[in-house]
Amino acid sequence: MAILGCLSLVGMLVKNSIVLVDQADLEIAQGKLGFIAVIDAAVSRARPVFLGAFTTILGVAPLLLDPFFKSMAVVIMFGLTFATILTLVVVPLLYVVIFRIPVETDKPQTAS
Repeated sequence: MAILGCLSLVGMLVKNSIVLVDQADLEIAQGKLGFIAVIDAAVSRARPVFLGAFTTILGVAPLLLDPFFKSMAVVIMFGLTFATILTLVVVPLLYVVIFRIPVETDKPQTAS
């Protein structure tokens, strides 16, 4: 059952990552600078990702009392808690690194 929990955990994380990358692509298509768009995408998707993880964790919490499903529930609960934070930090970081998005700001640099 723990393996089944790992497989479902991977599915949830892939879904969160796809939503985050899609939001970053939409923000870039709207004309935002790449780095700012990635940060805005991570910030705007943080609430839905956290709420989805929270409801899933609460949903599998009753399975902790069942000896057959306990290992699956533990894997999903603790894996999703840890991986949600990683999703909101590592996925934007990898997006910036893989697509070689320069670190820019909205404010133009002025020579002094």
